Amino acid sequence: MFEQTFKNIDDILHKDAGCGSELDYVEQTSWILFLKYLDDLEKDRKTSAELSGTAYNYIISPEFRWEEWASPKNGDGKLDFHKALKGDDLKDFVDHKLFPYLKKFKAEKADTIEYKIGEIFSELKNRLQSGYNLREVINLIDELRFRSHAEKHEMSHLYEGKIQNMGNAGRNGGEYYTPRPLIRTIVKVVAPSIGNTVYDGAVGSAGFLCEAFEFMKESKRLTTKDVETLQKGTFYGKEKKSLAYIIGIMNMILHGIDAPNIVHTNTLAENLADIQERDRFDIVLANPPFGGKERAEVQQNFPIKTGETAFLFLQHFIKILRAGGRAGVVIKNTFLSNTDNASVSLRKLLLDSCNLHTVLDLPGGTFTGAGVKTVVLFFDKGAPTRKVWFYQLNLDRNLGKTNPLNENDLAEFVTLQKTKADSLNSWSVDVATVDASTYDLSAKNPNKKEETALRDPKAILDEMLALDRESAEILNRIRGLV
Repeated sequence: MFEQTFKNIDDILHKDAGCGSELDYVEQTSWILFLKYLDDLEKDRKTSAELSGTAYNYIISPEFRWEEWASPKNGDGKLDFHKALKGDDLKDFVDHKLFPYLKKFKAEKADTIEYKIGEIFSELKNRLQSGYNLREVINLIDELRFRSHAEKHEMSHLYEGKIQNMGNAGRNGGEYYTPRPLIRTIVKVVAPSIGNTVYDGAVGSAGFLCEAFEFMKESKRLTTKDVETLQKGTFYGKEKKSLAYIIGIMNMILHGIDAPNIVHTNTLAENLADIQERDRFDIVLANPPFGGKERAEVQQNFPIKTGETAFLFLQHFIKILRAGGRAGVVIKNTFLSNTDNASVSLRKLLLDSCNLHTVLDLPGGTFTGAGVKTVVLFFDKGAPTRKVWFYQLNLDRNLGKTNPLNENDLAEFVTLQKTKADSLNSWSVDVATVDASTYDLSAKNPNKKEETALRDPKAILDEMLALDRESAEILNRIRGLV
């Protein structure tokens, strides 16, 4: 039901002059979907309050509730077409009344869902130019229900799919999306537990935080205190880009975290020297944007100066991780072998201040639409690295949009990583044997069979000519027999 509804919504948005790409489709679907979700959430809370004999105070005022402006019903429970706004009336109400009203919630306390509502509607705007198209989208979303756990799970799963499509659509959207099988695998290896604080300084669509929430939620039978800890004192993130920030907040709310601790800021604008113990976290899970270039004034915030965004993020993650803390960070594989001063210094910093216990070497195509190879660095802070265990993911197929990475692909890695066992795809490197002038950590698999050497092009051409002559002789003989 959700999947078909999303497809139908995209068809409507595609024909609206205000929506030009998959990014716009996600953005516009998101704010309408969010208000319907919020309406169902309020209904659930009202029911719970009634069962406990207490009064419920609505977040949204009567005239701005979903059932009033979006989907007023008649006595049969069907849409009341006489009361339902449409066309210019609907567009004017949304643009000039609804959005300004919701923006005012930003005056509330920062750790509340009210504040997040204000942030969302301060950053977004209605892009649909046709009030009739808007009415069609609202009618479709009104049919969705987010009351049961199964409904919420299905909807959040499909919403992730829309974010993936946004990532594939370009306009830097790829920065927002990391394949969910990879995220789940990283979370399994790092294994955050209830009581840990989890941080992503390049939060994007909040995939790492959402998956960590799901992992921790299923890790044990939760007490009331555990639920409160997960809701308010566990997940933290920062995001620079407006759309990614809003999508991240909504993604977390749709996964069940009411007031996500995500801040709209440039993480790299923070001077590393200003990070105190109270600012640190137990767990870092992240895929910082790679290929970006930072200005000189931003680089001044870091002891190792470099324009490479991901290298600055890695310094930030090492600094902000608490002693004994654990991390799983995606980075370009060239980090392991680059010979420039910044890369060498950063590898030395990582090996000296953290235990880089695992490196997962991923094949090309892992990130759809990105032509870069990546590795995942797993490290614990507080003790230097003695030995690094490498795992090279070798698949018998090429990864791509129609053939993406799946969790089964990573199953062997998860199993072997627990004991750091050697295999055809895994091996260990003693840091004492690493060249101290370069700290080169290139993922060179000593167990991999040598690939067949490429043939000489001249030999290939000679063989083709010989085959051509042989074919010509056969044809001539055939003609002679006719």
